[in-house]
Amino acid sequence: MLLAKVRGTVVSTCKEPTLSGVKFLMVQLISDTGEPLPDYEVAADVVGAGPGEWVLITRGSGAREHQGYHDRPVDAAVIAIVDTVSLSSGTLYSKRDDFN
Repeated sequence: MLLAKVRGTVVSTCKEPTLSGVKFLMVQLISDTGEPLPDYEVAADVVGAGPGEWVLITRGSGAREHQGYHDRPVDAAVIAIVDTVSLSSGTLYSKRDDFN
């Protein structure tokens, strides 16, 4: 799993039929220091995340483990909305304190 921040949505009206009804999010990966990395990814949203939220994404076969996604051509999925990230040095992220 990887930490990422939701940067926006991706809308596609013409797509593979099994992807009908799937919400896509543009996410930016986050480093272990909480800084945004230059890497972006499009991920299917299975948890209802929104712009600005920190999320956990999974890639590859793990992205198809969610119920109803087994036969869909999905390579990345948002599987959790993050509330806090804590390290031995202290809190890296808290949704409560994030106003961006």
